[in-house]
Amino acid sequence: MKIVFVDIQNFRKLKSIRIAFSDTTTLFVGANNSGKTSAMLALGHFLINHRRFSTNDFTLSNWASIDSIGSNIEAEPKDGQKAQPTLSDWEAALPALDIWIQVEKSEVHYVRKLLPTLDWKGGLLGVRLRYEPKKLEDLYKEYLVARTSAKNTMKDWKPKVAANPGKGPNLWPENMRAFLDRKLRSTFITRAYLLDPNKCDNKKDGVFAPQELPLGSEAIEGNPLDGLIRIDEIAAQRNLGGGGDENDDLDEDKTGDGRKLSNQLRSYYSRHLDPSESPEAADLDALEAIETSQKVFDDRLADGFKSALEELQSLNYPGITDPKLKIATRIRPNEGMNHSGAVQFEVLPIDGKQTLVPLRLPEEYNGLGYQNLISMVFKLMSFRDAWMRVGKASKAQIENPTTNLIPPLHLVLVEEPEAHLHAQVQQVFLRKAYEVLRNHVELKDKPTLRTQLIVSTHSSHVAHEAQFSWLRYFRRLPPSANCCVPTSVVVNLSEVFGPNDETQKFVTRYLRATHCDLFFADAAILLEGAAERILLPHFIRKHFTDLNRCYVSLLEIGGSHAHQLQPLFEHLGLTALIITDLDSVESTGHHKSTPPIAGAGLWTANATLKEWHPKKKLLDELLSLTGDQKIRKHDEPKFFVRVAFQLPVEITFKTKKETLIATTFEDALVLENLDLFAASNGQGMVAAFKEVLTHAADIDALRTEMSNVVRSGEKARFALDLLIAGNGKPDEDQLEALKIPGYINEGLLWVEEQLVEKKQEILESVATPAKAEATKK
Repeated sequence: MKIVFVDIQNFRKLKSIRIAFSDTTTLFVGANNSGKTSAMLALGHFLINHRRFSTNDFTLSNWASIDSIGSNIEAEPKDGQKAQPTLSDWEAALPALDIWIQVEKSEVHYVRKLLPTLDWKGGLLGVRLRYEPKKLEDLYKEYLVARTSAKNTMKDWKPKVAANPGKGPNLWPENMRAFLDRKLRSTFITRAYLLDPNKCDNKKDGVFAPQELPLGSEAIEGNPLDGLIRIDEIAAQRNLGGGGDENDDLDEDKTGDGRKLSNQLRSYYSRHLDPSESPEAADLDALEAIETSQKVFDDRLADGFKSALEELQSLNYPGITDPKLKIATRIRPNEGMNHSGAVQFEVLPIDGKQTLVPLRLPEEYNGLGYQNLISMVFKLMSFRDAWMRVGKASKAQIENPTTNLIPPLHLVLVEEPEAHLHAQVQQVFLRKAYEVLRNHVELKDKPTLRTQLIVSTHSSHVAHEAQFSWLRYFRRLPPSANCCVPTSVVVNLSEVFGPNDETQKFVTRYLRATHCDLFFADAAILLEGAAERILLPHFIRKHFTDLNRCYVSLLEIGGSHAHQLQPLFEHLGLTALIITDLDSVESTGHHKSTPPIAGAGLWTANATLKEWHPKKKLLDELLSLTGDQKIRKHDEPKFFVRVAFQLPVEITFKTKKETLIATTFEDALVLENLDLFAASNGQGMVAAFKEVLTHAADIDALRTEMSNVVRSGEKARFALDLLIAGNGKPDEDQLEALKIPGYINEGLLWVEEQLVEKKQEILESVATPAKAEATKK
């Protein structure tokens, strides 16, 4: 049994999405404000505690229709007959979560409440959890009473200042939204409905759409997931640095957030290890030792208080008939851990040998990173052992086996595990988390009891450790005609390249060999080589203020491989700038590499320009492209890809004006800064370029010799030499004075314009509902 996917509707940014779950670990990735947190909260709200819901959890664009329901309630009835309230008025706006579970026929005893027909033979089963009004009649009656009271109060109001006739304070409730701000939890409840497995892939106009419930559908009594799924969570806010209270509630339903590590261990001890609870033979030695210690301590107390009690008797108390005063102790096993020093860290010498006097520090003296790691791993262990009824918890199952069967599914939600963790520790956690959850003799590789771990993250280090098939990318969608606010869609990255695709192997290995911040970026810039990767961040910081404020991923991949990322970018819907080289070659023979010259009938060997965009082979065709022709527009999803390559540059050489086309980024930088490099005192390629500029006889010699320098030079060192020159004498201003090659400058301006425009769209979409609300008020 396993959860195959969940559908979320009308919850915050998630208007209507489907999230496929991996059999083991599923990782939510995406840029900021893309919906990852919304998805995690939806799972927690529906599956753990529906009392977490607030009006802010309804998708913003749905409030207009909800407020119109309130207006219709207040309207005068037509023909004196008021229409009966129906839930259909609300259905399109109600938050809902559809959970689809793959169940074998042998597991039918777990899912009797979910069976669509009596002759069911195994397969998908679906149930919808929907947050809806408890009873419409009561909700409408209460709303009308509140609105009528507010209107009557306004009628009786006589303003002292007559300057603004007809205006006054806004009395609650101004509309249905304001009413539910205060009354949501008392008037709404989560109910469950059966879904039709034959309609689980329902589509509308070619786009996935959740199935509509048949008219008059009856809710399932109780919670159909009880006894089927155990759900645990680790929230993002863990507050391990706080002091906490020694007497914090140890209720196992709590997540433990905001509690010290010692409290977590004490909670685990109480549930699984306490020898006074359902003692076993192994506990008897400990209990006997406690009783012996208590008797010895009582004897010592009696001896210590003897003189004080005798002095008390001199006051004629206790008398002959009065009860005797007795001092006694009561030592409980769990009190041994009920103090702030229950967890300590032992500091060992360099040789690792124990000292005569142990060197120990309280838990708060260890770094937050390790506290957080230990805390999360211990919670995972506690979740697993509570699920498997380890230790004392197993007694309850023996006493009442009917109601305490172990649920076959264990769903664990972990939000942003990277908090306070070093990069390497983040990677360790994701590698080991699932192993910890399965580290039990009854679990391991057995399919009858399934664990599914869901992790949301903002960390490229966490994503780095994930298999590609685990990743679920949350892509932001701009406002549309159907929804006036930004929403999200989820991309299952396991489906990007298809099965057994060599391209997938390359992309996966490339991303893991470099970084995975691509999944969290606002845009990406694909670079040809190391020199661009080193110098481009400086250019952006110095010349592109708005772009520098955005999260842009820089990927050094080269023109011969960049096109292999095309399927990934098209699924991510991520705007990209590809900065690449022309890679000009002769059109005959073995396509020998040669410096680019316009009108010479040369071709390009660059696979990205030939196969991704603009799909041109002739060098002259590439050079004749306009700025718009270098852009590839995608409508579904809406994003853009632009290429930038070397352009003809007009220079003055040997007092003559000439036009030259650079071979790579390095010589393009030189052509844009001839005077600067001619006067430079650098080394390596910098010195080699100066030598060429000084001694080349004519433009043809300059072209050839610069091409030779590029072909034989160390490009990364060239960029580093420029950085060093920019930070020391005598060329301390050289880096600051560098002009950006024209083709790169054009590309960066374009990316900046795209991101500024996208940001403006988001701001306007957020402001529009707020303006409409203000206008109504």
